[in-house]
Amino acid sequence: MKLPLRWTHTRRPRKIRLSSPSEPILQSLGLKSYHQIPSRPTPTHLNNLLNTATQTQSIRHATQIHTQIVINSYTTFPFLLSNLLTLYAKCGHIAKSVLLFSTTHDDLKTIVTWTSLITQFSHHHMPIKALSLFNHMRSTGIYPNQFTFSAVLPACADTVNPFHGKQIHSLVNKQGFDSDVFVGSALVGMYAKCFDMVSAEVVFDEMPERNLVSWNSLIVGLLENRLFDRAVLNLKEVLKEPSVSPDEVTYSSVLSACANMVGGLEIGKQVHGVVVKHGLTTLAYVKNSLMDMYCKFGSFQGVDKLFRASIVRDVVTWNVMIMSYVQNENFEEACKCFMAIRNEGISPDEVSFSTVLHASSYLAALNQGALIHNEVIKTGFVTSTCVASALITMYAKCGSLTDALRVFEDIDGRNVVCWTAIIAAFQQHGCANKVIEYFESMLQEGISPDYITFVCVLSACGHTGQVREGFSYYNSMTTVHNMDPGPEHYACMVDLLGRSGRLEEAERFIELMPMKPDPSVWGALLGACRNHGNLKMGRKVAERLLEIEPSNPGNYVILANMYARSGNLKEADGIRRLMGVNGIRKEPGCSWIDIKDVTFVFTVNDKSHSRTDEIYEILRNLRELAKKKGYVAETQYAINDVEVNKEQSLWYHSERLALAFGLLALPTGAPIRIKKNLRTCGDCHTVMKFASEIFVREIFVRDINRFHHFANGSCSCRDYW
Repeated sequence: MKLPLRWTHTRRPRKIRLSSPSEPILQSLGLKSYHQIPSRPTPTHLNNLLNTATQTQSIRHATQIHTQIVINSYTTFPFLLSNLLTLYAKCGHIAKSVLLFSTTHDDLKTIVTWTSLITQFSHHHMPIKALSLFNHMRSTGIYPNQFTFSAVLPACADTVNPFHGKQIHSLVNKQGFDSDVFVGSALVGMYAKCFDMVSAEVVFDEMPERNLVSWNSLIVGLLENRLFDRAVLNLKEVLKEPSVSPDEVTYSSVLSACANMVGGLEIGKQVHGVVVKHGLTTLAYVKNSLMDMYCKFGSFQGVDKLFRASIVRDVVTWNVMIMSYVQNENFEEACKCFMAIRNEGISPDEVSFSTVLHASSYLAALNQGALIHNEVIKTGFVTSTCVASALITMYAKCGSLTDALRVFEDIDGRNVVCWTAIIAAFQQHGCANKVIEYFESMLQEGISPDYITFVCVLSACGHTGQVREGFSYYNSMTTVHNMDPGPEHYACMVDLLGRSGRLEEAERFIELMPMKPDPSVWGALLGACRNHGNLKMGRKVAERLLEIEPSNPGNYVILANMYARSGNLKEADGIRRLMGVNGIRKEPGCSWIDIKDVTFVFTVNDKSHSRTDEIYEILRNLRELAKKKGYVAETQYAINDVEVNKEQSLWYHSERLALAFGLLALPTGAPIRIKKNLRTCGDCHTVMKFASEIFVREIFVRDINRFHHFANGSCSCRDYW
């Protein structure tokens, strides 16, 4: 509620003029009607106004009240000074607080005044200023009390330097405040934020008295230090305390701990039962933490049930729901949920935008992603590195590398996530040289690469045959960046060697790995065996994979295709029968294309479209034109057809049907963007190159692995994919 105050003053009058004073304002003055307003306000009246204005956080009201304090000569009242400092800070004008404090004579500053400004510095995450002011206060001969220590200890935590906190801790003991419950709680929180849980628990154990704040400080500290099981155990201890009743901070912290524990779902359900028993499920923090826990364990039903039961939904509630849809790969519903936030009148935050952009990138919905980008600009979140990184990824996965690069170039204060997002974008689009260029630029700016950055760099080297460079970057992980390679890095190195035809080296590399190779590593070697026609090694690798992940249809399909291409049709049929016996089905291939915000999906030999005759006519014309330019069908990619029909069947693959429809439905010269759920075949790749030259079109094909940008008869991958 806004405070309808209008102060007017000349040189002498003291009267406060209020235009239509509302009931809360009158109550703050201790009055029942407008006529009872005094001609000269008392310090108590002005203090009540300060308290009311603090709730509205209006800088205009703050300056008006400040004026009345000055003209009525109340500047010597410490409690008015202290409250005015707090009011300016809560209005977001801490600079005015500092100015007021610095222009006040030291004789008028009490411990309350000093503590007030220290608190504001601490709350506004200005730890060095808070500590400097604390030292300045002591130099004036004013000694800190328990409230001052409670205010300055969070500032010590913000420095993440245990030295500062230990100095204050020594002073606490020296001044005799070590037995104060609030000071002890602040000490626990400070040590926890400095990642020193040993000291935090020592302070907690030595506290003569503990309240809920103490227990929450410990539990939150354990959560922040990823000691999840101990955070849960401490909830049990709290429940044993007869004088302490856990609140929403306690339960939300413990539920977050459960969400991050292996096997934490069952414990989380028990905590959920305790929450229901105490009637706290309606509290925002608890409800959102419950939803987040169920979301992280993939229990969409649990999230949905809590969401539908929520009477009041804040932005966090909606964010968890959107994330749950994304985790369940229901990207359309995630986008609808985002639209519902706006319809509910709730302002999306950076998590909302990041998550829905993630959903849009999976849908490859460029138009929708661009609309969300407009909303980001309107709401001012364009400066968020988190949102900017999501925008880069969205544009890259939607095939618009130019827009992704434009977003990156507009970011101020780029962090490793931003750099990794653009490096991943170049890698997905086959721009290996750009991957290396931007990686080196990132290093020159002093940004340390993370786990994902190296995955992108090594993958780029693998897709361009840069074996020597790949090994150089791989070795730098341990020698320069002190980072242990993970399964994805090993898979990239195997892929690097395998794509270049060095299969024996790749197999030897796996044997020398310091960890047990996972399916991604063996899968990389199997793909290399397929590409280079090494059936002997491929059979051996496939057998390992069928043992590790017997329900993955991709391994069966690759092995069956290898048998078929080598002429071992009986063995290929045996693998397909084995899939049937094990109840494993290959995912049917499909391609889709967006025309005027409508998505059209095609499958192989699809004739369901209303313009089927025109689509097939375009493909016949393309076939003749391509043959004149030297096209020869690569019939080895038509695995399941008899020899006489192999070339014909290739022309009815789903991506070619989508291409033909794009040529029909899109304006002349417009780029054609096609998405496919599987790896595009080699013959379709060749046809796309011919089509880009024949029709003078840019063609973008996003398959399950990467983007292919066809233009002027060539592909961005340089046929190395």
